[in-house]
Amino acid sequence: MIRQKSRIYGNRLIAMITLVDALSSCWFGYDQGVFAGVLVSEDFKEQFPQVLDANISGITSSCFFIGAFIGSIAAFVLGDRLGRRKTIAWGLLCNFVGAILQFLAWHLPQMIIGRLINGFGIGLTSTSTPVFLSECAKSHHRGKLVVIGTASNVTMFSLANWIAYALYNQDGPFQWRFPLAFQLVFFFMIAPLLILVPESPRWLLLAGKNESALEVLSRLSGKDIPMDDVAVVSEFRSIKSAIELEREDRPPIIDVLCFRDKTHNFRRLILSCGTQFMQQFSGINALGFYLPTLLTQHVGFNEEMSRLITAINGTVYSVSAFGSVIIIDKLGRRKMLLYGSFMMGICHLIASLTLRSSELDESRRKLMGNVTTAMFIVFHTFFGLTWACVPWVYSAELSSLGWRTRGAGAATATNWLFGFVVTQFTKVGIDSLNWAFYLIFAVFCFSYFPIVLLFYPETSNRTLEDMDHMFLQNPSIFVLGKPEMTQSRRPGSFAVAEAERIARG
Repeated sequence: MIRQKSRIYGNRLIAMITLVDALSSCWFGYDQGVFAGVLVSEDFKEQFPQVLDANISGITSSCFFIGAFIGSIAAFVLGDRLGRRKTIAWGLLCNFVGAILQFLAWHLPQMIIGRLINGFGIGLTSTSTPVFLSECAKSHHRGKLVVIGTASNVTMFSLANWIAYALYNQDGPFQWRFPLAFQLVFFFMIAPLLILVPESPRWLLLAGKNESALEVLSRLSGKDIPMDDVAVVSEFRSIKSAIELEREDRPPIIDVLCFRDKTHNFRRLILSCGTQFMQQFSGINALGFYLPTLLTQHVGFNEEMSRLITAINGTVYSVSAFGSVIIIDKLGRRKMLLYGSFMMGICHLIASLTLRSSELDESRRKLMGNVTTAMFIVFHTFFGLTWACVPWVYSAELSSLGWRTRGAGAATATNWLFGFVVTQFTKVGIDSLNWAFYLIFAVFCFSYFPIVLLFYPETSNRTLEDMDHMFLQNPSIFVLGKPEMTQSRRPGSFAVAEAERIARG
């Protein structure tokens, strides 16, 4: 069988799909960072004096998370019906409309509606693009390619902080309207790429479009690779056989919820959601949205210096996130989560103690303030290397094909929901608890170490179809002491199981 002629194939096609994910993540990261600078702009506060109230300021920031949460739920419900590309396209359209409403806003309700619509679109895209990429990439490259998207998210978060610093001396509405309008650049970069790339071959097989799936697999394999190539047909059979096995074992929903189905879909969904929950309660958004405010009110820097430190911190965060591209497939997901949780807990603990020391001794406030600031920067370094990236990779690869969009949707919804919770109550928590607020995050981070150690299996260097086999052979919720569940290299038994699937297909 000869596939249709196409100029885009092999590594070039994978690169374009990676770009779709990376640029979508850029928009996501930019939106997370841009509003911290907008909130402290004098003209913005004059235009919307309601935000001087801490609660209204919180809801104006965090309504974006509510929209994203709803968007993730929509992806959970509709993702498998629409397909990956259509879901992403609808998300981009919502982002476009929401961005226009925000930068043209003259009244607070318009701003809030714009942020809700924009958040809804980000919820759709942030759920779908990692799944789309993971379903197209080879297992030995999948981790680093998905991490490129997450690192791009952090880079745009950093850029948003630098834009806020660059516009510090700018008078008038340009100081906040330009950063909000800048979002539209991403739409015009992503839309042409999305038109050129094909649908995910795994979704096509799930939808019964076998010939289209075979053609896309051959395009992903490289130039002039026919549809009846041995490697292409073997991969096609392996995926198709895994889908058929999954369809043969469709237990009642009550069995799924009680972990009585063979492949433990609900358990895998909880594990995916758990990484996102833990990511949010590491304190990253508490610092991301309110770091300039915190440095001004509690550490003692002026507004300009606070913005500069926030921008420098964002740059360090961005560089460290790209560092995870190098180690994620070598070190594995589990080790990164374990090391990261311990080091982040140390940073929060030291920051809280130095803030306490500066309160007790005013003469040491500058020294302790500098140490606190250093700990926040070190925290972002370790977070960028580990917890910034791994939860997104994990939720895109852990679930079975029939549950992958649902698992990613539920995990992303968890991220947005608890991002909203943390963002909404951070300002009140800082004002009420001061230094002790960061002890809460220290306790959370330290608690993640035993949770990951006991319950979280390794997913690196496995095919997406290996995940079903892994849970079939290891039904216990505990993974510690089981090499098949914890080693970073692919177990030999998984290759044997894949050969059996190919023969069966």
